[in-house]
Amino acid sequence: MQTTTITPADLRRSVIAVPPLCRNADYTLADAENTKLIRHMESGGISILLYGGNANLYNIAVSEYAQLLSFLATTAADDTLIVPSVGPLYGTMMDQAAILRDFQFPTAMVLPTLFPSKPEGVATGIRHFVEKAGIPAVLYMKDPSYITPELAASLVDDGLISWIKYAIVREDPADDPILRKLVGLVNPEIIVSGIGEQPALVHLRDFGINGFTAGCVCVAPTLSTQMMHAIHAGDEARAENLRKQFLPLEDLRNAHSPILVLHHAVALAGIADTGPVLPLLTSLPGDLIAPIDEAAKSLLALELAAR
Repeated sequence: MQTTTITPADLRRSVIAVPPLCRNADYTLADAENTKLIRHMESGGISILLYGGNANLYNIAVSEYAQLLSFLATTAADDTLIVPSVGPLYGTMMDQAAILRDFQFPTAMVLPTLFPSKPEGVATGIRHFVEKAGIPAVLYMKDPSYITPELAASLVDDGLISWIKYAIVREDPADDPILRKLVGLVNPEIIVSGIGEQPALVHLRDFGINGFTAGCVCVAPTLSTQMMHAIHAGDEARAENLRKQFLPLEDLRNAHSPILVLHHAVALAGIADTGPVLPLLTSLPGDLIAPIDEAAKSLLALELAAR
């Protein structure tokens, strides 16, 4: 596992995969299945893994957190960067900060929540987390009401932020006044697009940010990596053609739940058995399984053909 300080070059070298977390029938961590998923992603060129919303770390027990960190730290390849998440509630993230001090993760992402929170309180909580954990945080901007660009910039200016995951959904990703303001206040090289392959081309081209996170990359890491390289090379036609290959599964995620559809897709494609979904989430209705199965297996077939 990479333990060195994260640089803008790191954020450009790999799509940032946001995988689900595999669990056994009794909800314990399924180490063998999680290892399969990690190896599948690494074999497709992925070297940054962010365990956050898709892993349902919103609902993880603090008592399980050290076990998860130990597994990730010892399972990832030497050059793979692992970013765990904390929170979203203040007490949880502070307990997790104390646990993180026993490991060598160079950063951790603070999961966002809108209730009960206020932007100034979010900034204060992140300051407290960084002080206690001894590492900078990844700021996850997922909603306009979570934190302002000005407060985000103040955290960056004080050296508390490793990088920013920007994931405010817009009908037209090119029309985004908050992202426009953010890139005017913060070095865009530490900002990544946080909504998968679909807006990545627009975000990187029009706003000059540095990389992107994705969930469907867990199924098709080679294709997502090729798309990233095409964007960086300015080959928009190739990037757009690759982006369209993710649409069937991404459309299902957008329609029915990004977390739950991906959780099922990884298992249905035969990549790893993700097991039951940790409450407070629940499995999807049975009538959605067939379309997810078709989309996931079709995307995996395209992935294997590209290798």
